[in-house]
Amino acid sequence: MLIERVRVDPAAVEDGAWPWNVPAIGDLAAQGVRLTSSIVVLVGANGSGKSTLLEAIAEGYGLDVRGGHGGRKYASAMEKSPLGEAIMLDRTRAGSGMTHRNAKGFYLRAETAFGMLEYMTGAGMPGYGDKPSWEVSHGESYLQAIFGRFDGPGLYLLDEAEGPLSFASTLQLLYRLQDVADEHATQIIYATHSPMVAALPGAQILEMTEHGIAERTWEELESVALWKRFLGRPETFFDVGP
Repeated sequence: MLIERVRVDPAAVEDGAWPWNVPAIGDLAAQGVRLTSSIVVLVGANGSGKSTLLEAIAEGYGLDVRGGHGGRKYASAMEKSPLGEAIMLDRTRAGSGMTHRNAKGFYLRAETAFGMLEYMTGAGMPGYGDKPSWEVSHGESYLQAIFGRFDGPGLYLLDEAEGPLSFASTLQLLYRLQDVADEHATQIIYATHSPMVAALPGAQILEMTEHGIAERTWEELESVALWKRFLGRPETFFDVGP
């Protein structure tokens, strides 16, 4: 593990302003959250604050929020988000040296992944795959980077990386994350809607809802209950009347 607690500088909180008015982020600001595993899964609906928190963790740790591997900088710096400015990461001994140019890891961000992977493969950057991203599917470009760059000590942040992947490809991703998590001085934080991702063995699950942020078991997740109902009787979710 690299980060053992995430908290917020109380002086930076503006009551009623975004993102502090998002329940889970407000809860985080009030009490912080302790991380207990080398795999942490953030689960929640759209607008619950998952991606906002993941971005802020990247900013606090030292990964460029436009995505890609750590230890480098773009030509222009980006202004931090309000949560990124306020976030405080309590690091383990292994994580304390991974800052700035030593911020090892990778940030796979949903909003920027396509352009980032296109640039990196086009530039021939090692570890992003042998084929340019425009010659493979969106999902294949994700897997090229994950298998090539998710290796060794570091913080690996993923934002809905399963989106372009099939069931079988998602399993490949999860198997790879298991291998990475077993390495020394690594931690994975994954924001998702997917019960499949949340089922990763040994993962700490943090559910972000309108009531705040709380640790859950897989069986307790609202999304798991919904998927079980849908797969059992999908017709009940549609208006099948005349």
